[in-house]
Amino acid sequence: MNIQQIRNATLKLEYAGNTFLIDPMLAEQGAYPGLQGAPNSHLGNPTVGLVVPVDELTAVDAVIVTHTHFDHWDDVAKDVLLKHLPVFVQHEADAQLIRSSGFTDVRVLTNTTEFKGVALSRTSGQHGSDAAIAAIGELLGEVSGVVFRHPSEKTLYLAGDTLWNDHVAQALNTYHPDVVILNCGDAQITGLGSIVMNTQDVLEVHRAAPQATLIATHLEGVAHAVLSRAELRAFAADQGFAAQLRVPDDGQTVAL
Repeated sequence: MNIQQIRNATLKLEYAGNTFLIDPMLAEQGAYPGLQGAPNSHLGNPTVGLVVPVDELTAVDAVIVTHTHFDHWDDVAKDVLLKHLPVFVQHEADAQLIRSSGFTDVRVLTNTTEFKGVALSRTSGQHGSDAAIAAIGELLGEVSGVVFRHPSEKTLYLAGDTLWNDHVAQALNTYHPDVVILNCGDAQITGLGSIVMNTQDVLEVHRAAPQATLIATHLEGVAHAVLSRAELRAFAADQGFAAQLRVPDDGQTVAL
């Protein structure tokens, strides 16, 4: 497999002869306002530009949208992606939303979804702490991850916008992935803490799956994600798991 970090949580995945575009946010730098009630709300999003041409991101076999927040499915993606492309989503509400933009092949992930020989299994997550969900759960919404499996490839678990919690532990115990992609930029809501993984969450995943290669994404792409790549790399080195962690820069491809 080849995992190309595009920007924020946007990835291009080559897996078992198929190319998947994951959580596309394709707008120009600063196209969207900062998130009110979050750190750095005065800054526009995305905070960096694309280093990969958009036309290289539209030539894919399928799209996976783990949830429909603007930094995972944005207006530019709606405009430039071919409307006949298969789009995989977490539930029927997201499916209806994406169909309303003219997409004609929107499929809801299950535990037993299949696409061109690749087994796709939806996993659950929680986009913040219990306190954050109690306070602004409607805003944070439901999120998902995906497990990819094929006889010729390593098992890949894309955790999505979640903290370390029972959802993630269950997915690790069920699928025993060889590779785990973590959204770990420590995006925050002021007063409610992290809504995606921080350094300690990443460490907990490593402890639960020490054999797995961890891939860090969702860093340095939106204003409210406060953890830098350099900080994460330094933390992993200090905690002794740098060899198991890859932190690709935008545009970089990790081959596994």
